[in-house]
Amino acid sequence: MTVITLKGKIDKKGVLSIKHPAFSPEKEVEVTVVIEESKTYDFSDLAGKLSWQGDGLAWQKKIRNEWD
Repeated sequence: MTVITLKGKIDKKGVLSIKHPAFSPEKEVEVTVVIEESKTYDFSDLAGKLSWQGDGLAWQKKIRNEWD
């Protein structure tokens, strides 16, 4: 079995067109097509800003020195 991932295009009539060269000589094969819509994720609700008061470098050194 060979797994191939490629992109195709569905036209206005709903016809999916995929062109890809075969890797083997002429023979009968079984093809499975899984259609997954392109997704875009909006992470804006997860983004934020930390309001830090103090010296970040001094705090980092203090935390690091706790392991000594």
